[in-house]
Amino acid sequence: MLGSTEPRLWTPPLRELNPDTSYGFDVIEFADETLKAPLDPWQQWLVIHAGELLPDGRPRFRKVLVLVARQNGKTHVVVVLSLFWLFIDRVEMVLGTSTKLDYAAESWRKAIKLAKRVREFRPEITHRDAIRKANGEQVFWRSDADERELDEGSRYKIAASNEEGGRSLTIDRLVLDELRQHHDYSAHDASVPATNAVPDAQIWAMSNAGNDNSIVLNDMRDDALTYIRTGKGDSRLGLFEWSCLPGADPLDVRALAQANPNLNRRNDQDALLGDAATAVAKGGKKLAGFKTENMCIRVPRMDPAISPVGWENGADPGDLLSVRRRVVLCLDVSMDNAHATLVAAAVLADGRVRVEVVAAWDGPQWTTRFRKEFREKVGDIRPRKVGWFPGGPAAGLATEMTEQRREGWPPKGVKFEEIRRDVPAVCMGFAVAVDGGGIAHSHDPLLDDQVEGAEKLWAGDTWRFIRKGAGHVDAVYGASGAVHLARTLPPPPRKPIVVHGRPAA
Repeated sequence: MLGSTEPRLWTPPLRELNPDTSYGFDVIEFADETLKAPLDPWQQWLVIHAGELLPDGRPRFRKVLVLVARQNGKTHVVVVLSLFWLFIDRVEMVLGTSTKLDYAAESWRKAIKLAKRVREFRPEITHRDAIRKANGEQVFWRSDADERELDEGSRYKIAASNEEGGRSLTIDRLVLDELRQHHDYSAHDASVPATNAVPDAQIWAMSNAGNDNSIVLNDMRDDALTYIRTGKGDSRLGLFEWSCLPGADPLDVRALAQANPNLNRRNDQDALLGDAATAVAKGGKKLAGFKTENMCIRVPRMDPAISPVGWENGADPGDLLSVRRRVVLCLDVSMDNAHATLVAAAVLADGRVRVEVVAAWDGPQWTTRFRKEFREKVGDIRPRKVGWFPGGPAAGLATEMTEQRREGWPPKGVKFEEIRRDVPAVCMGFAVAVDGGGIAHSHDPLLDDQVEGAEKLWAGDTWRFIRKGAGHVDAVYGASGAVHLARTLPPPPRKPIVVHGRPAA
């Protein structure tokens, strides 16, 4: 079983591809005959299709998104393209970026090493400043002749993917490596607009699959898929994705071949299957990592806090009417103060704890609605306790909840309680209960969505749910707090035993 040369998902060409309609054929010849570093079959397929030309000679794709599993030769593609752009296209500026400068430097150093081996290139890279490493700047210059000024030639510069990388430059060719690590648009907005003044500019974004935090990658991929499926949208954004189908078995060699085009060419099948078996056995973060790195499958989160199987097994539509005298409530607020959720819980007769979302607030001026509706909910439900985490964003509503503004508040028998117990213990306890079948729920869409996206924030050997940069988890915190309150309620008083009309002694 050989890896698939053709990607599973790709943007079709506008016309037949041949040496007149794609610069990729020139890249293949350049790698083979000039660099003596031939491209692998999948790499040849990629440069031909991504190198498609418009009738006026410009690249058809202004942005190229390449997704492929790790260790299949993405770096070699970048090296060959960079040298082709410098010595054949002779563009003025090639900028290579990655999450860390050291990662971008890996391709940069390989390109320099390869260029030095080519006799035809030597007259153009003999200037004393052809390779510059100073003041944090790393630049490889190609000058037209030894005596010419460097700024009249071409340069290959590298930078870290951050809010400064590429700013104040005019870029002809841009490489965005490890795009999955772009968790916001700061690096994108620093470098991509620097290509706007170049009519034939091209941007290559290289990565394996990401997760829900891979904002830029996910947006670009979604846009490209929209065009592939509908023909509407950005026709100059190309997607070339070697990946397994979502839900594929990690131990299925045919599936792995879709994401690993160099399987049994340069990559050993047995080694990959061994890693797959370990990932399946360990599950959790290990399995999520294997899927993103080796199967090129997007996973919602890298370190899932709550077992999806346990949560699905706990689905049991129902209500809390039979245990309404034991109901507790917990309120939590999202880190960005854009959303709040009130969750109810109570211990059932079979020992499980049922959780139900009873109210949620978001949108403009949600706190105004909260002031009225929260008190109405508490008055209608009359819970034993209402809790919140004083060390979290819900602390900002503590006064709104507990302030005695009118007679009868709080309602008789309702106790307000700050959940001051170790927060990791509450979060981990909820996850253990879910995994062990101790939680029942009615598949509330809000809670389902947040449970699916909840990740762990480790501190030593304990963890809590990540609040910052991982989406809303206020419903999950609310459910965890409610389960904690429900389980720690004192047992109901035992009914006295009556003997001949009198309570027994």
